[in-house]
Parts: sequence; structure tokens; C-alpha cells
Amino acid sequence: LSPRSDTSWWCISSPLPLLRHFAPTHSGPPPRTPPPRRPARVRIRRRCGAMAIPVEEAIAALSTFSLEDEQPDVQGLAVLLSSERYATNSPIEYSDVAAYRLSLGEDTKAINQLNALIQEGKEMASLLYTYRSCVKALPQLPDSMKHSQADLYLETYQVLDLEMSRLREIQRWQASAASKLAADMQRFSRPERLVNGPTVTHFWSMLKLLDVLLQLDHLKNAKASIPNDFSWYKRTFTQVSTQWQDTDTMREELDDLQIFLSTRWAILLNLHAEMFRTNTVEDILQVLIVFCVESLELDFALLFPERHTLLRVLPVLVVLATSSEKESESLYKRVKINRLLNIFKNDPVIPAFPDLHLSPAAMLKELSSYFQNFSSQIRLLTLPAPHEIPPRELQDYQRHYLILNHMGTIRAEHDDFSIRFASAMNQMITLKSSDGADNDWSRDIKGNMYDTVVEGFQLLSRWTGRIWEQCAWKFSRPCKEPPISDSQQDSATFFDYEKVVRWNYTAEERRALLELIGYIKSIGLMMQHCDTLVSEALWETIHMEVQDFVQDKLDTMLRTTFRKKKDLSRILSDMRTLSADWMANTSKADPEQHSLHQETEEMRQSTFYPRPVAPTAAQIHCLQFLICELVSGGNLRKPGGLFGNSSSGIPVEDLKQLETFFYKLSFFLHILDFTATIGTLTDLGFLWFREFYLESSRVIQ
Repeated sequence: LSPRSDTSWWCISSPLPLLRHFAPTHSGPPPRTPPPRRPARVRIRRRCGAMAIPVEEAIAALSTFSLEDEQPDVQGLAVLLSSERYATNSPIEYSDVAAYRLSLGEDTKAINQLNALIQEGKEMASLLYTYRSCVKALPQLPDSMKHSQADLYLETYQVLDLEMSRLREIQRWQASAASKLAADMQRFSRPERLVNGPTVTHFWSMLKLLDVLLQLDHLKNAKASIPNDFSWYKRTFTQVSTQWQDTDTMREELDDLQIFLSTRWAILLNLHAEMFRTNTVEDILQVLIVFCVESLELDFALLFPERHTLLRVLPVLVVLATSSEKESESLYKRVKINRLLNIFKNDPVIPAFPDLHLSPAAMLKELSSYFQNFSSQIRLLTLPAPHEIPPRELQDYQRHYLILNHMGTIRAEHDDFSIRFASAMNQMITLKSSDGADNDWSRDIKGNMYDTVVEGFQLLSRWTGRIWEQCAWKFSRPCKEPPISDSQQDSATFFDYEKVVRWNYTAEERRALLELIGYIKSIGLMMQHCDTLVSEALWETIHMEVQDFVQDKLDTMLRTTFRKKKDLSRILSDMRTLSADWMANTSKADPEQHSLHQETEEMRQSTFYPRPVAPTAAQIHCLQFLICELVSGGNLRKPGGLFGNSSSGIPVEDLKQLETFFYKLSFFLHILDFTATIGTLTDLGFLWFREFYLESSRVIQ
């Protein structure tokens, strides 16, 4: 439906299943007379021509269409429940943060810069992952055409130069990204703390960019075809450049590229050099390590990609942070080494790319030869790599990684959740069909719907993460001797990708994998079909959670714990100012009354109108920052982690409320990103990706 601004008619271009009828009204002067060449009418476009009918008749005709279930969607599902482009990333690059006057300009600018680099880096990683050797496709001249050797060298150079230009672009990008990340860490690691930050959003941007750099380095190390192509490229350059002039610059670039491609972990080595070029960044590195450890131990990451990111970058952070014996002691005072060992032991294999994996133990051992100061960390270096795991522990890891061993629990979770989700949906339908429903009853039903959606996301994340981790475990332990049937006696040669996929799964393991894929798709589809039905309930519940905290719980803290602490009271007041919805408060009309101390206990209890108004990404970003400021006092060096700090002076009960609300805020972003989150959690396309093993087996794509 597209409205004509100068008439009271509508142009209907297609009979959509759902119509939103806006009745145009006019106030003030009468509408201007339409031009004679544009008569006011409704056009229903058909293949055979056009016919003009009034809007009332058009809507009446559309109401006769039969709309059965399971019909194809003409328009498709809404991409997001949120009105923003992406709820988890500010669509306006956090430009509205300045309105809250929290002096976060430098932090916001850094976040936007890092996010742009992350997006570029993902494209670089995709290019590197899909890189195929060009040399294998180059023609070889027979002896009768040796006189055309010079022409062949020139054409070969032109072909390879295009591919090498992409590798040069990756080399330039990683150098720029490492320099900007190092400068960003140095800016927020100064003891005088000239700028506010880094915020939790900033932490995630740093970790994700570090993860992209790590993946690029891992891919560069794993792709054997790249140095092979480069050696041919350098040979042809030597042949064709004899006739050129001023090739010194080109030779220097060629030497730099050769060093970059031939040096293992060149990107991480360059990042380390950039970080410690001017001043130390151990403070911010230790803060990031504490954040990763706490997030993994508390299961703070709602989605499995976030958990895998934390697992991948943690070994790199530990290596970078132990640049000296003094800094190692400082790190282990904040994070006991046993906590790190437990994390690395629990996940000895981590997914890196669809058919590439990382091992923290193997990575730590290899990096110790490049980072001399880390070579003294004996306890970390004695962790067994996947191929070194003792047989007894190997059985435990097999039970952990193989989906077959968890199918009983997964079936029970699937059946139980399906029943409870259907029950919650029935309650929502009953609520929408009832007039004048009780507010408490309505709030309970919508709150139950919210809890069910969160549980569904957790189930999907856990199940899809299990598939990723089982695949990584299988890739780390390929089948050594595939079973040979009678029909295969003549051709007993097996490709590498067959040893990690085809012959690496038993029939029972394949059935379990297929069954789990079916559960993931069915739960995801069930939740996706009801996105418009549950949107209002999710918005209202999130709104209620935020308002209950900032209007009630913070009000109590202001009157009790922080009554005589002016600096902390100011932070609490800022939290209320940027997120309190006083229009929804039914108990007090004037927000100034919320600071009065003569109120009775009954008056202090606030009630709210249900309003489907969710907080923006910027509001959640600022609330998390203020909670961190309240708990840590802006001192990144405090021991014990964010909420484990006993010297903050905040009572345990209040600290627990702040911690619970802090972690809920991150969940809110994924809930608001409902359909996009479901798409991420149910995407199993990586099961098709075998590019690394196909290339090593010299098999076509």
C-alpha cells in the first residue's frame, strides 16, 4: 500500500496477506486540487491492464481471500523485531550516545572504527579461505613451442599478479588493523585515564577484531597453495622484469610479501610489536583476560559464536600479556592459573572455520618459540595437544564431544520445550482475544513468553554449538584406516576429506547428527513463525525489566546504600535519567518526587503501564558502562574481576542485583534481534564447507 499524499485514495500494487489501513484525515485548509493528469483513484495492476475502483471495495475484495496455514509468504518474515536496523549493533553508529553526556565520545569513535575493521577483516578471511592455487591451472608448453616461452611468462605473471594483489591487500590491511588496535589499547591503558572507557561494547569490539586477526593468521599458515603460487609469481617476475625500468620498489614490495607469507604467526608478531612500541598495554590485556574468563565461567555468552570467539582469543591474550616475568606474576594475581588451565582442558579443540580447528594447547606450544618470554610458562605448555591426549582422557573427551552420547538429554529437552512453548503461545492467543484482561495476569503471561524465548535461544545455541564442536573434534582426529568393502578392493585410495568426514562417522553418529539437525530446524521454525505474535510481549517484558530496576531498585539503593556517597549517587541518577520511562509510572506523576525521603513504604512501590517500548542499543551500551563505573570506580587495576571485587564498598545484595541486571542487558539485544538471532542459531550451512580438505586432496570445488 502506498498513500497518495494529495488524495484520500490508495494505490494497491499487490494483494498482500496483511493490510495496515491508514485512514487519511485532513485538518486545517482543504487539500489542494489534484492535477488534471493524475486523477484520484485506486489502481489494481494486472497483467491484462488497469481498472479503477474505490479503496473500500478493494479492501472488501481482499478480505475474501483464503489464507490457509503453511502458505508461501508473499512478503516474507520481518527481518527484525526491533525498529532499528540491527538491535545488537547501533544503526546510527552510537551517535545518540552523546545526548546522554557521559563523555564517551572517544570510546564511541573507537568502537565504530573497530567495527568497520571487523567487517573488512571478515571479507579478507573469506577471500583467504576460498583461495585456490592458480599454478595448477597454468598450461605447460610442449618442446615445439619453446620459442613462445617469453609470452607464456608474461601471461602467467599477469594472471598471478591479480591473485598476489589480493594477498598484498591482506598484508596492508592487517598492518593497519594491528596498528589501530594497538593504538586503541594504548589510549585506554594509560594510568591517568584521560578518557572514559573502555565500555563492555568496546571490549567485544577489541576481542572480535583480535579474533579476525587470529583467524587470518591461522588461514595463512594452513594454506599450502599460497607460498607455492608466490614462488611461481616471483620466478615469472624475475623473467619479465628484465625489460622494465625502476623495479626497485616492486622488488621491495615482493620481499616484504615473501616475509609475510613465509613467516608463521606473522600477524600476531606484528600486533605484539605494535602494542609494545611506545608504552605497555598489560593493564588492558589483563582486563580483557578477566572479562573472557568470567564470561566463560558464568556462561555469559548467550550465542555460541560469542563463546567460540572468547575461547579462540584467550590463549593469544595470555601470550601477549605475559611479556615479562613481572607481568606474568601480576596476571596470575588477578586470574589464578588453574582457572585458565581448566578452560583450556575443557575445550581442547575449538572451531575456527567450517573445516579448520584450533587447539589452545598446540597454539601455546608453537607461540612459545616466537615469544621467548612466554616459554617459561611451564604449566601452560604442558597441556596436551589433541594428538597427545592420553587414552583414558580421550574416552572422556569422546563422550563430551560426540552428539550420540547426549541424544537422550537432547530429546527430552526438545519434547519438553516444544510442549511449553506451545502452551505459552496458546496463552498469548487467549490473552490477545480477551478484552480487559487483568494487568497482573497479562504481565505473567508475557513474562513467561519472554522466559520461554530466552530458553529456546539457549537450547538452539547449545545444540548448534555441539555440532560445530563435534565437527572440530572429528577434524582434529581423522580416520586412519577407512573400512574397505569388497567393491572398493581395486581402488583403496582415500582423500583427506573422506578420512575426516565420510569414514570418520559411524552410522549411529550420522543418525544422531541428522536427528539433532531436525530438532534445531523444527524449534527454529516454530519460533520464527510466531515473531509478530510475541513481539509485543518481548518489548513489554524488556521495558518492565528495565523500569523495575531503574525506578524501584535504584530508588531503594539511593535511599539506603548510596545515600551519603555523592559520587556513586550521581552514577545511579545518570542511570535513571537515561533510561527511566516516567510516562509509564502510574504511582507518581512528577519525577522530582522520586528523590523525596518522606514517602511511605506503600508510596515507594511503583507500578507501570505496560508499554512495548524497548531500549535502544545506545541506552543498553550506556547502562552497562555506568554499572561498570559504579562497581569498579573506573579503576581497571582492581583485583577480583568486575563483580568479584570485595573492596568496592557495595553490599553483597546490591552487588548481586547489579550483576544480574548487567548480564540481562546483553540478553536484551539478542532478544530484540529475534529473527536475525534465530537465523544465526539455526544456520548449519558450514556442514557443506570442505574447502581446506578439498584443496589438500586436489579435488575440484
